[in-house]
Amino acid sequence: MASLFKKKTVDDIIREQGKELRGTQRQITRDRTALERQEKQMEAEIKKMAKSGNREACKILAKQLVQLRKQKARTYAVSSKVTSMSTQTKVMNSQMKMAGAMSTTAKTMKAVNKKMDPQKTLKTMQDFQKENMKMGMTEDMINDTLDDIFDESGDEEESQDIVNQVLDEIGIEISGKMVRAPAAGKDVPSAAASKATISDDEIERQLRALGVD
Repeated sequence: MASLFKKKTVDDIIREQGKELRGTQRQITRDRTALERQEKQMEAEIKKMAKSGNREACKILAKQLVQLRKQKARTYAVSSKVTSMSTQTKVMNSQMKMAGAMSTTAKTMKAVNKKMDPQKTLKTMQDFQKENMKMGMTEDMINDTLDDIFDESGDEEESQDIVNQVLDEIGIEISGKMVRAPAAGKDVPSAAASKATISDDEIERQLRALGVD
């Protein structure tokens, strides 16, 4: 019962109108088909009257044939008009939907523009750009510092490895000048166990030759 009193929308009206126009188009097609059958029958009758020599009947049937053909031609005109009406209705419906969408969009844009402060938005964007630049600079400084730390650590470790290697080769400890460092977690062999006869001057000369001051 509620559907009986429901107000029809534009889409409902257009749908019903389209249905009626399609029904009209089908009826026009059926009428044209019937007229074409009558036309053929009348042509055959005229030929028959002409063969029998009945000229008066031929004239009457010929006039009727002319009227019938005019009526058939009118069905084409009416069919074209119905098709045009259907197309126009669809175009109007599309235009109405487009207008509705534009109206909704305009209201949304108006509400957004009303709430949006151009100056505030510009300042926010500028602040974001400034803070982003500061963050990038800070990140670069941190990376540079870490690179320096790791580079220095690597140099120091490499230098210590060279010193340990030299001490291993010489097998002697320089007292008062350098503290012997363990190599790979093992103690360096005591100088007394090997080449104790090498002088301090000779040791220093070999260290300078290897680039160790």
